[in-house]
Amino acid sequence: MNLRPILLVTALLSGCATRAPGPGTSVAESRFDQLVVPGRTTRAELLAAFGPTKTIVFDSGMETWLYTAPAAGGHMELVLLLGRDGIVRKMRKRPPYPTDPAP
Repeated sequence: MNLRPILLVTALLSGCATRAPGPGTSVAESRFDQLVVPGRTTRAELLAAFGPTKTIVFDSGMETWLYTAPAAGGHMELVLLLGRDGIVRKMRKRPPYPTDPAP
């Protein structure tokens, strides 16, 4: 069993809980909604619109990308799943939890 992805996810999640978003990772939610369309938006379009961000690449070639957006009470998570072809397959938004650190 390859533990590398699990360790990477753990490291990323622990970093999210203790720091503000790094450069290139915080985006406006309205712009995100306008530009990201599952089944159409590409890796190159994401990089051009929002810049690089925290990324996890799985052995299958799939990737998850994490952006954040300012929201009341903290930062909303904007999580993308990209296929091996570099096209966004799914996206998920998570509003801030009441226990999240303040921005």
